[in-house]
Amino acid sequence: MKKLILAIGLMALACSSFSQELYVNTEPASNMATGSLGLRLENQGFFKPDYKNRTSFEAMYGVSRHLMVHGSLYASDYYSNGQHFEGGSVYAKYRFLSIDTVQKHFRGAFFAKVSSINNPIVNQEITLEGDNSGLQSGVVFTQLLHKLALSGSASYLRAFDNRGGYDLTPLQAHNAVAYTLSAGYLLFPKNYRDYQQTNVNLYAELLGKTNPGHGQSYLDIAPAVQLIFNSVCRLDLSYRTPIYNDMTRNSKNMYLIRLEYNFFNL
Repeated sequence: MKKLILAIGLMALACSSFSQELYVNTEPASNMATGSLGLRLENQGFFKPDYKNRTSFEAMYGVSRHLMVHGSLYASDYYSNGQHFEGGSVYAKYRFLSIDTVQKHFRGAFFAKVSSINNPIVNQEITLEGDNSGLQSGVVFTQLLHKLALSGSASYLRAFDNRGGYDLTPLQAHNAVAYTLSAGYLLFPKNYRDYQQTNVNLYAELLGKTNPGHGQSYLDIAPAVQLIFNSVCRLDLSYRTPIYNDMTRNSKNMYLIRLEYNFFNL
């Protein structure tokens, strides 16, 4: 029992040391602790021209120090008058690079995501979180510098025809390139004493996509605040707004609320 308590304490200390990497709108190159399980409940939506929202449930598991996997389910009223089940996605990330020093590290990872969605295809943006069936693959690099964490990613998306007979038309994009740049700063606690202290992280994230050959692109900025309680429970609040936009999409001017709980040493 003493060894179990010590292991949990050490993992909580490690999580606090790079909690500013727990970005709200993107994933870092770092992985969850091996044998840990995370459960997320998320709601995001927009208020104009009408209030619409999507709820997702996500489970995450740390397979090893190099590999973690996610599984997500989606429901929304974006394409109907009431909430309906849209489909799901599976995500995997493999960390191939890790250069660690005291309160600093640099990490790189490959990631891939596949989704199966049953919705009409009406937007120009390709997004696998409830709108499009498809495949995404890319690379992400993350640099931790004490209380500041920086991360950037680039990925390729390929859209497929959706289930239910919803097919892509020749005028709709089948391919897209996504790119992100994220910064996170650990605001509190100023001095770490134990894992029960509440962590407060501030984020600023740039989120962009381009549909090659269609002349469609956007770049959003998404400030966010995050609270972490007892090193196991996390609350995220974010709002993204366009810097520029010439693409029809659901993600424009969107809020995000997420609650996450983590189980360690399973």
